[in-house]
Amino acid sequence: MLALFFRLIGRGIRDMGLHPWANFFTLIAVTMVSLLAGLFMLTLHNVNQELLKSKGQVEIQIFWKAGSPLEEIKKQWADLETTKGLVDIRKFTPESALKHLSAALSDSNNLAWLSQNNNPLPPTALLSFSVEQGVKNDRWAANLLHKLKELPFVDKVHYNPLQIDLARGWINLTQSIVWPIIGFLGLVVALVVGNTMRLSLMTRHDEIEILYLVGAKQWFIRLPLLTGGAILGLFGSSIALGSLYAAQLIFTDILNFPPLFMKLTFLPPEQCAILIGAVTLIGMFSSFVAVKK
Repeated sequence: MLALFFRLIGRGIRDMGLHPWANFFTLIAVTMVSLLAGLFMLTLHNVNQELLKSKGQVEIQIFWKAGSPLEEIKKQWADLETTKGLVDIRKFTPESALKHLSAALSDSNNLAWLSQNNNPLPPTALLSFSVEQGVKNDRWAANLLHKLKELPFVDKVHYNPLQIDLARGWINLTQSIVWPIIGFLGLVVALVVGNTMRLSLMTRHDEIEILYLVGAKQWFIRLPLLTGGAILGLFGSSIALGSLYAAQLIFTDILNFPPLFMKLTFLPPEQCAILIGAVTLIGMFSSFVAVKK
């Protein structure tokens, strides 16, 4: 039985050569539809990434006590860099903070006269966190702040609670919009690819009718056709993603200019897998429906 199963799959692959032009044009149609779907997903992904970069982050500033041992503070900075969700960290020793403050003021307010021993500025760090992981965890911000306040020598921790709520609300909004759009896009792809596959199978209508007349079982007729549909879906979506990846490499910096500074990134692996898997399944399902009595 297993040998017959694999023989029918092999026959499905060989039968694709019996109608090369029909399969070739079907492959082009599936590739073009997959390419359009992938292009839309890529645009949506980059816009979402860019919006999350500006709206989906929260900044927390930590002030250590003045005169705290700098070696200990540097160890804490190294530990903070491994914190989950940390996007960026800016560290200021008392000396570097004094330089930044002096540079921000005019020459008439030069603070270079302050010696190292008289420097009143404490070590500080400005941390930017992505709150994406805190969307489903209401205690995420509170736990993070508690952890930061418990660090040795920490004097104060400044943050804006409204910024956390705004970022969490923004991420909830994007997630509630993006996935319905991708679902609608999948439905459109299913209808277009499915109709294309059904039209291509019309070239084999007589062959299928003869098999039914001689009493062949339905699975015997359908399995080779399902194989052909899956291969066309798999190759079409793979070629589309490959073309899209090449285009993304070429146009990576096309929007990287003021004031956009937007660098195009490719789709994450899970979205690539969803596109290939969806188009392959649609190809199989369309073939199944096309030969259904």
